[in-house]
Amino acid sequence: MEKAIIVAIADNYAIGRANALLWHLSDDLKYFKKVTSGYPVLMGYMTYKSIGRPLPGRHNIVSTWYPFDAPEELDVVFSLEEGFSHARKYFNDNGIRESERKVFVMGGGETYRQALPTADTLYITHVHTEVEDADTFFPRIDPLIWKEVSRSETLQDAASGLTYEFTVYKRR
Repeated sequence: MEKAIIVAIADNYAIGRANALLWHLSDDLKYFKKVTSGYPVLMGYMTYKSIGRPLPGRHNIVSTWYPFDAPEELDVVFSLEEGFSHARKYFNDNGIRESERKVFVMGGGETYRQALPTADTLYITHVHTEVEDADTFFPRIDPLIWKEVSRSETLQDAASGLTYEFTVYKRR
């Protein structure tokens, strides 16, 4: 099973502030939906809380130590490893071939930090800005560990003027 991380990061690795995204990039949201649709997504409780509902078209798994009244279609687990086990069970229960098994870790900061050492692939939207008042950051992407395998052309968001690229990294 491939373990993937998907995230949009600023040049200073900022990813959030006050449990919210730092920008609204329509094309990035479309990219996220396109890449993750049909796959399990694994997130921390605060990320789930910020979204407020399970994401459609994906098997949603929330890792938390915090008990909460979860909707029936949400798997609640107490560790990242338990979340990966739930993804494996989902694949087995649905007869999904090994070559098609991928789970996406989609936040937040602590969940990313825990997932990075065992991740196989990173789907990073590099947003060219620095957010000095951010309170959540993605870990540094070490080029000795990660090899860039694809990068889109530089795109610009019409509403915000921000430029960005969609980049994929594989573990060396």
